[in-house]
Amino acid sequence: MTTLLVTGGAGFIGSKVVDAALERGWRVRLLDSFRADVHGEAPAALAEHPDLEVVAGDVGDAAVIGPLLRGVDVVCHQAAKVGLGVGMSDAPDYVASNDLATAVLLSAMAEQGVGRLVLASSMVVYGEGRYRDETGDVEVPPRRTVDLEACRFEPISPRTGHPLTALLITETARLDPRNVYAASKVAQEHLAASWARSCGGRAAMLRYHNVYGPGMPTGTPYAGVAAIFRTALAEGRAPRVFEDGGQRRDFVHVRDVAAANLAAVGWTSTSEPGAVRPFNVGSGEVRTIGEMARALSAAVGGPEPVVTGEYRLGDVRHITASSDRLRTETDWTPQVTFAAGMSELATAPMRPAATGQAR
Repeated sequence: MTTLLVTGGAGFIGSKVVDAALERGWRVRLLDSFRADVHGEAPAALAEHPDLEVVAGDVGDAAVIGPLLRGVDVVCHQAAKVGLGVGMSDAPDYVASNDLATAVLLSAMAEQGVGRLVLASSMVVYGEGRYRDETGDVEVPPRRTVDLEACRFEPISPRTGHPLTALLITETARLDPRNVYAASKVAQEHLAASWARSCGGRAAMLRYHNVYGPGMPTGTPYAGVAAIFRTALAEGRAPRVFEDGGQRRDFVHVRDVAAANLAAVGWTSTSEPGAVRPFNVGSGEVRTIGEMARALSAAVGGPEPVVTGEYRLGDVRHITASSDRLRTETDWTPQVTFAAGMSELATAPMRPAATGQAR
C-alpha cells in the first residue's frame, strides 16, 4: 500500500489530494501548520479515517518533518503561501514559507531516503504567456504602468508595434517570474531539481493554472479571482472585473488538480532516478476573466459584473496552458467542464474569511 505525505494537506488543494488518495486506498499522512491567518482549525472529519494520520506542524521545522517522513513512499508538497501578495512587505514570508521550508523538506527527504516528490508549482513561473506576431513567436517585456494607466492592456509586439496573438504555453517556455510569489515558485522548482539530481530522486512539478472549486478561501487579499467574485455575489454585490475583462486564463477544477497529483505520483513510480519533469495542469478550455464573472453571476441570478479598468502591477495579461504532456505521459484527463464547474462554484460552500491563504 502506498504511503503518501501531503504537506499543506488541510488547505484548499491539499485537502482534495488527501481525499483522492484515501479513495484510492492509500495511507495518508497530512501535515499542516493550521495557521490561524490561513484556514483555522482542521475539520473534525480529518481524524476519523483509519488510513489518515493528521499532524499539526510546520514543514519548515526539521524536528517535525524528519520523523514524519519515516515509512513514506512519496511526498505531495502543497504547503505554500500563494497569491500575488499585497506588497514587498510580503516577500520575507513568501521566501520563508515557500523556499526555506522546501529546502528543509528536501534535506529531510534526502536523510530519510524518500525518493519521490510531487511539487505544487504554478503558471506564474512563466510570467506572461506565449505570444506570436506576424513574424513568429515573440517574448514580451513586463507591462508598463503608463500603458496600464491609459487602459492599453494588450501586449504589443516589440518588433512590429502591433497587438500580439496569445497562444497556449508549453513546459519548454522560458521561466520569467514577474512578482515575489512567482520568484518563490521558480526557486522551489530549482531546489526540487537539485535534490532529484543529487539524490537520484524523481520530481514532478505541477504548474497549476487557475484552480477553483468548492472550499476556496474567501475574504482574503491572497485569494484567487474566482473566490473574490464568488464572495461578492454571496454578499449581493456585482463582481468587479479588472482591466477590460479580456484577460485569458485556463480555469481548472480542484478535483481535476487532485487527480493530476495522483497521476504525477504514478509518474514518479516509473521514471528514471534523477528524473525532473514539469507538467502544466489546466482544463484545456480558454476563457476570459469577464466570461468567468458573467458565468458565476448568471448561475445565481446576481448583478452583472462591473468592468473597472483597474489593474494590479505584476499581474499578466494572458496565460493559458497546453496540458498535453500530462495527458500523454500519464492517465490524467480533466473531467469538469467550465460550465459545470462554474455552476457548482456559484453555490458551493466556501472557507471562512481569513487574512492569508494556504493551498
